Order: sequence, then structure tokens, then C-alpha cells
Amino acid sequence: MPSFLRHIHDCTRFDQSKFVPFIICGQKLGWLTHEVAALLLKNDPTFRSSPEGIELDPALDTFEARSEALARGAAFLSRHYNMPLVGEFYPVIEKWGDEPLGKVDRTSLPWFGLRGVGVHVNGFVREKDGVYLWIAERAADRRIDPGKLDEIIGGGMSFGIGIRENLIKEGWEEAGVDEALALTARPAGSVSYKSERMRGVRNDTLFIFDLELPESFTPRNTDGEVSAFYLMPLADVAAIIRDTDRFKFNCNLVIIDFLLRQGFIGPDHEEYAALAGAMRLVKTD
Repeated sequence: MPSFLRHIHDCTRFDQSKFVPFIICGQKLGWLTHEVAALLLKNDPTFRSSPEGIELDPALDTFEARSEALARGAAFLSRHYNMPLVGEFYPVIEKWGDEPLGKVDRTSLPWFGLRGVGVHVNGFVREKDGVYLWIAERAADRRIDPGKLDEIIGGGMSFGIGIRENLIKEGWEEAGVDEALALTARPAGSVSYKSERMRGVRNDTLFIFDLELPESFTPRNTDGEVSAFYLMPLADVAAIIRDTDRFKFNCNLVIIDFLLRQGFIGPDHEEYAALAGAMRLVKTD
């Protein structure tokens, strides 16, 4: 049934009874499925039961030791699920700005239920007849959501990179946006969610930016992740989100937020009150 609200429900679908807390340095930082918990307990003594869940051995008291243990666990799960690791590492944190307790391969983030952080950019153009959004189509060879629609710029926060630095990096790689233009992007808050998928949970925070682009700008992909770009009226983007599942799952959340802030979904819309309430649960300004 056509609905914007269903996408928010999909992004926040998390049944805690299906998971066990994953504890590192006394902090509940992640969530393991019961299957993953059992596999790790059986195959690696550095993962151990505790009254509160599964913990990484507290004797691992350095960044390096914790990272090595997580790497062993990730390698084991990679073999078990026949899912290759990518060699791109993310910080092990509770929230952005924390001192990382270790680093972990990006592929394994959902298996451990650890926090993933990313940057998503609404690239828009103001024309005489209204607002248009540049939309990317993901290449067919992407491991995650091949062929799905995406924001013009979006990327995860690898270990050791800052938000603005990542915005500049991803802007150039994904859309040919140069540094000067990328730095005009305006921060629009963040969204956080837990979503059951990828044999675990996507436990993500996305920092949102709005980037007004000149009418003369045409994006070009430089890293092979995008097969095409489309400049779409806001009404067309909204209809795709409302009626289909063509967008990568978390892009729906980011663009719905944009539609609300632009007033495209206003108080007269039948889902406005429910959408505004649901977004308050995931949005931080």
C-alpha cells in the first residue's frame, strides 16, 4: 500500500528478543543474533558469556588487542557466511566523537551490531518550477543494493576520517563535486536507527547535509559505484519513495526528512502527523 511511513518502520524494525547485547570494555556497544553469539562462544575464547550478554574478554586492554580479537571473529564469520571482508575499517564507538576502543571490518559491522556512521547528502537544484533532486543509480556490481536509487553523495565513516573530510572525499568520488562546492553543504542534523538486516543489525547514525547545486552542474562518478544520475522534480522523487522500494533502504529516511523540511509533506498530508512523530524518534538536529 503506498506510504511514506512504511519506510521509517522498515528502518527501525528491531526486535530485541532476537539479539544478545555485545559488551566491550563494560559498554553495551553492539547486538549479536543468537546464532552469531553461539558461533563466537564455540569458536573463540575471547568471546565469553556474561550476566548481561556476550563480552569481549576484559583482559584485552589495548586498542590493538581488541582490534585483533574482533578481526579474528570477523574472519571466522566471513568464512561461515561465505561473505568476504573488504579491508575497510570502522571505529568501535558508542557514539560519534568517542575515543575508539578498536577497529572492525566494515562487512562485519551488522554481525557484531556495532555502530556504523555515514554521511548522506541531498544534492538539490532550485529551478523556476520548484526544487529538483539529483538522484544516483547504484552500479549493478555493487555488493549492497545493486541497481537501487541513492542520494547523490553517501558514504561510511572509515576509521580516522572526519565528517567534513568524508563529505569532501565522497563528494568527489561519487559525484565529481569539488572541495569548494562540497564545503557549501549545510548540516541538517542526523538520523539514528537499528534495522534487522544483513544477518544482524544495522546500528547506524547518518549525518545529513543539504547541498544546493548550480543549474550548470552535472554530477559524474569517479569510483565506479554509480551507473547513472537523474535530476528529478521533488514530486517524482516523493512518488517513487511513497509507491516503491527502488531506493536503498536508509535513503528513504534521509529524503523523507528532506521532504518534511522543504514543506513538500505538510500538515495537510494524511501521514504528516505520524511521519513527524516517527522522525522525532530517529532525528537529532
